[in-house]
Amino acid sequence: MLVSIGCQAKVDQFVVKVVKEYPHDTGSYTQGLFFKDGTLYESTGQWGESTFRIVNLETGKAEKKLDFDRKYFLEGSIILGDNLYILTWTNKVVFVYDAATLKYKQSYSYPREGWGLTTDGKSLIASDGSDRIFFLDGNLQLQKTIHVRLNGKAVRYINEMELVDGKIWANVYMTDMILIIDPESGEVTGQIDCTGLLPKSLRTSRTDVLNGIAVLDGRIFLTGKYWPRMYEVKLEKRR
Repeated sequence: MLVSIGCQAKVDQFVVKVVKEYPHDTGSYTQGLFFKDGTLYESTGQWGESTFRIVNLETGKAEKKLDFDRKYFLEGSIILGDNLYILTWTNKVVFVYDAATLKYKQSYSYPREGWGLTTDGKSLIASDGSDRIFFLDGNLQLQKTIHVRLNGKAVRYINEMELVDGKIWANVYMTDMILIIDPESGEVTGQIDCTGLLPKSLRTSRTDVLNGIAVLDGRIFLTGKYWPRMYEVKLEKRR
């Protein structure tokens, strides 16, 4: 089901201001990032490096970690109900684990690339690197599709996502921009410019792009692939 595009929304412009810095594992190629009941979870990608981990926010270290076979490249992850869902990039497999114990439960075949994954508490919300966002039930059956539009134009490379105050926040791969997306129409209602969030002094030849949005009690946390820091931020309207 394709949701039609309604009236053009006003696009608000924001920048981020750092509230607090936390350490982040530079071995983490961050793909999925979320809090559940106060616990921080992260899925990491790359062939031979893919993991799912419970992370200590204050130290950045993994308190528990699942390692995956080198043939799998993990992507986004989220907990819905009693299940933990983990996407893979091109393997066309979604792994399901028990959310409480992290014990493997089953796998689903998946018809598209896996990129980002979040939830509104009712559906799984997934991206595939295109301008599409998919709403799925707990058995990975498609419920609806929205197309992301900014001023009437398609926006591709939708990546890691988080639901914030009823809107989808999404990283756009290879950019420092986060989009705020209406989950009904797909229209972009806001843009968050994160340019310079990780300063040049902390970057190395291995440092990769911004990717990773998580919310804890209304507090926003951002990081990136192989970044040495995670940042708690607040939004400010661009002047």
